[in-house]
Amino acid sequence: MAPISNLAFLCSIFLFNVINIPFLITNAQSSCNGPCKTLDDCSGQLICINGKCNDDPDVGTHTCTKPSPSPPPPPSGGGGGGGGGNCQSSGTLQCKKKSYPQYRCSPPVSSSTQAQLTFNDFSEGGDGGGPSECDEKYHDNSERVVALSTGWYNGGSRCGKLIRITARNGKSTTAKVVDECDSVNGCDAEHAGQPPCRNNIVDGSVAVWNALGLNTDVGVEQVTWSMT
Repeated sequence: MAPISNLAFLCSIFLFNVINIPFLITNAQSSCNGPCKTLDDCSGQLICINGKCNDDPDVGTHTCTKPSPSPPPPPSGGGGGGGGGNCQSSGTLQCKKKSYPQYRCSPPVSSSTQAQLTFNDFSEGGDGGGPSECDEKYHDNSERVVALSTGWYNGGSRCGKLIRITARNGKSTTAKVVDECDSVNGCDAEHAGQPPCRNNIVDGSVAVWNALGLNTDVGVEQVTWSMT
């Protein structure tokens, strides 16, 4: 009788599995691109689209598809010669037993470029040294003229153009670019013995300082500037 009992037991297990296999198959959930008929057929946040499990566009998941890579940022620079927001020193210049950084670039030019306004005498015999680079002329102190750091000067591309300078007191004025405030060379006769300029300098005449209501005795003022 034992063999018959064992046979009956095995038959019952077989019948149980046969009956439940369709149930298990029916309730199995598909992953990405798996077959489906309803939402319940897909796992996680996947939904049934055209008979296949896929990402729900309303949820914005990317389980089945990788998101598109972000486009690379635009190249830095602010109107030529600015050198972008990562302007590094190109070297040092020894001058009067001191080391001064040299720059061939300046911060990007925008509609409100941060700068330091310094004072310069553009007249003959003044502290500006030789004549202005743009026109090879000296300029009277009554003229609103400026020199720009090497990066902003950009090889003379801004020569003769007007810029607008705004001081922290709210006053603003326009001035013409006539020279380069050399951020690379200095400490020689051509530069009246002065060291290289920093890379964020607007070197203005006394007329510029007066128009902004600033005192030249201060020497350096924080301003913003832009092309007109």
